[in-house]
Amino acid sequence: MKKLALSLALIMAVAAFAGCSSAPSSSAPSSAPSSSAPASEPASEPASEPSSESAPAGDVTLSSSLSDIMDTVLASVPEDQMPMLMPADLNGGEKYTALTEENSEYNLGVTNDRYAEGIAADAAMTSVPFSVCLVRANSAEEAEQLAADIEANADPRKWICVEAESKIVDYSGDVVILIMTGADSAEAIHAAFTALAE
Repeated sequence: MKKLALSLALIMAVAAFAGCSSAPSSSAPSSAPSSSAPASEPASEPASEPSSESAPAGDVTLSSSLSDIMDTVLASVPEDQMPMLMPADLNGGEKYTALTEENSEYNLGVTNDRYAEGIAADAAMTSVPFSVCLVRANSAEEAEQLAADIEANADPRKWICVEAESKIVDYSGDVVILIMTGADSAEAIHAAFTALAE
């Protein structure tokens, strides 16, 4: 029995080091500047209950559910650059992870009392730096400060062995987005978010 336990421990250690060795080699993350220009009009108030069905991409706006917004911005990532995301069975059956008191600071660098609701799309493997978080601020007026605090506190090295190449924080109306991943994917996701804001 001891040999089996020792063998399993050795296999897990080797797997952990293998995950670390596949990290991209970059000396420092390139941080895209945050866009702090608010939308000309604040987003409308969120619906009290998010739709259970996804809205067609052309119908999604920043007043849509956070899940619909996330679906739209992630659709901009080329298939070969999109990692496998955390499975729904680990997210309580939901497609994306709800941001809660327990995981808010890990994902955003701020506590969950700072916003009304939030979700995260994270890579299923911790050796892949990919995280996109969407939060709906308590009001459009609070979104700018919330975005600034997330920019200051979110950790692009939150994974075990890797660091995101790019960290982008932006907001429009009452929706704030945090993107931490490779530069190309981050720019595509940010462009999709910006398009929704227009």
